[in-house]
Amino acid sequence: MMMGLFSCATIPKGAVAVKPFDKEKYLGQWYEIARLDFKFERNLNNTTATYSLNDDGTIKVDNQGYNTKKEEWTQAIGKAKFIGEDTIAKLKVSFFGPFFSGYNVIALDEEYKYAMVAGKNLKYLWILSRETQLPKNIKNNYLKIAEDIGYNTSDLLWVEHNKQQ
Repeated sequence: MMMGLFSCATIPKGAVAVKPFDKEKYLGQWYEIARLDFKFERNLNNTTATYSLNDDGTIKVDNQGYNTKKEEWTQAIGKAKFIGEDTIAKLKVSFFGPFFSGYNVIALDEEYKYAMVAGKNLKYLWILSRETQLPKNIKNNYLKIAEDIGYNTSDLLWVEHNKQQ
């Protein structure tokens, strides 16, 4: 009975990870369209995430963005691994050694062009696209899904894509 008090949630209550999920189709570059801002991405625009397979079966996460305060490009490389089956888009990601956090694809179109990712709680949310723009119908649909889960979508930071490395 006490075990529940110590368990680490990896997905917000009410959010459901996409299944079936095809990790091969998800690999490649994504543009960050919107996010709930947090310290590791503060002041970043032109942000991208590129996913590739590591030899050990984990997924390499290569995040890049342009820091508007420092006026320089930054990069963070981490790894993600599935929590359970790789046909369910419920992963944990680490950029700092043994510390992992939830990475859950909670919305994804059939062609793997647009995705919405929830972190471990309502403080983390990303909307991603294979292009620098998001169609209005996808945007509205994803915002509704996020709001239904409990996210305050008015806090989303909409990322500019106006520079290339």
